Amino acid sequence: MERVRDLSGLPKAHLHLHFTGSMRPGTVLELADKYGVRLPEALTEALTGGEPPRLRATDERGWFRFQRLYDAARSCLREPEDLQRLVREAAQEDLADGSGWLEIQVDPTSYAPRLGGLIPTLEIILDAVERASRDTGLGMRVLVAANRMKHPLDARTLARLAVRYADRGVVGFGLSNDERRGMARDFDRAFHIAREGGLLSAPHGGELTGPSSVRDCLDDLHAHRVGHGVRAAEEPRLLRRLAERGVTCEVCPASNVALGVYEKPEDVPLRTLFEAGVPMALGADDPLLFGSRLAAQYEIARRYHGFTDEELAELARQSIRASAAPDGVRDKLLSGVDDWLAAG
Repeated sequence: MERVRDLSGLPKAHLHLHFTGSMRPGTVLELADKYGVRLPEALTEALTGGEPPRLRATDERGWFRFQRLYDAARSCLREPEDLQRLVREAAQEDLADGSGWLEIQVDPTSYAPRLGGLIPTLEIILDAVERASRDTGLGMRVLVAANRMKHPLDARTLARLAVRYADRGVVGFGLSNDERRGMARDFDRAFHIAREGGLLSAPHGGELTGPSSVRDCLDDLHAHRVGHGVRAAEEPRLLRRLAERGVTCEVCPASNVALGVYEKPEDVPLRTLFEAGVPMALGADDPLLFGSRLAAQYEIARRYHGFTDEELAELARQSIRASAAPDGVRDKLLSGVDDWLAAG
């Protein structure tokens, strides 16, 4: 019988990890105690009990509850050293899961009021990323994300800022939060600025709403990658379009189940996307709230969808190819995937 290979040893790229959501539970608890932050009871129980909070964000009330927990965790990040610690620990966690490249997603406006403004905040994060990458050996860059709950003019400001720091570690521009709010086309100018500045376009779509939001990402924002994108599985024509264009969907299986997009892990349409030829990059999204990190997403593909090690290796290759990693880093990681298979 073939030996089951260790998925934490499979080289891969991590392209969908949110800044606050990447924190270790113990870090949140320590910082909350340090600053006297009273966390919601549901969050405290989840962080101390080892079980993710029960969330269901498929309606407005559920999404508000999710955001409330997220905002509570974010409020614990108050000093530059807190952000530096988050980045360092995120890098360590990714390395343990076999990641060789991480693109961490952040909206600096969330932290700017306590850290002196947008520019100082982004510089603190970029310096921390450079230091963590140097100290750990993990390739690491930043994707700046606008909030679709805010005015499109705010997104343009962030896009200009992201382009300004393209030579300091910013590789992409995203659009996050509840996709049921704010039309994608309202943010087209911001994404135009980002693309003209050489950044990847990676908006969220096809998670809380259906295939139409994925089409909007393609038509209005000219997405190179789509954050989530799983609801594209409901429309074969859209699947063909994604496959033909080579647009990667950043699929986060544990997140999809935790937020009620799908009832069970086996309901996430990984096999549908894979067999349609749609490139995927599995991601952990917000492990702080969803309870699992990168390697666990590959375990879901293996356990609930019957992905063979050869297919899991191809998923890893797809994540690497979709990344902004330099050619030398990509080649090394792709060679490592081959070695992982050969070692079996």
